[in-house]
Amino acid sequence: MLGSLKLFFDTLRTGGAEEASKSDGTTDAVATLLAKAASLDGEFGEAERKTIETLLAQRFSLTQEEVRDLIDESLKEMEQSVDFYSFTKVIRDEFDHEKRVELMEMLWEVAYADGVLHDYEASLMRRVTGLIYVTDQESGAARKRVMQKLGLAE
Repeated sequence: MLGSLKLFFDTLRTGGAEEASKSDGTTDAVATLLAKAASLDGEFGEAERKTIETLLAQRFSLTQEEVRDLIDESLKEMEQSVDFYSFTKVIRDEFDHEKRVELMEMLWEVAYADGVLHDYEASLMRRVTGLIYVTDQESGAARKRVMQKLGLAE
């Protein structure tokens, strides 16, 4: 995370404000939570990685190279971090309510990328829901939208 902040300020100083905005803490926080959701079942498979790549590229208008670098950095950050409260705090502070609900939908999509919801993934979803001030009903509705989108039976 400190490396991302340094990159952000270095990029601003050299005049690349657009690039710097892509490397902000919010993007890092979202990517790290998505990586956490993908790896909780003990496997960070190709389906999860592709889903995260697609979601990050669409949500933050990133190139494939930027997305790959962001995921790799997020995996390192996740290994070094003992909790994810700091990531949810960034999201809670920077995202309006609608964007936080959209994040829940992104997390559900990653959790279901391999077609199965693991108990640890379900637990993460419940914890994140509370930490980013999204109701259980909103998270449940986001889950249903994802299941319909992926063609999964409830």
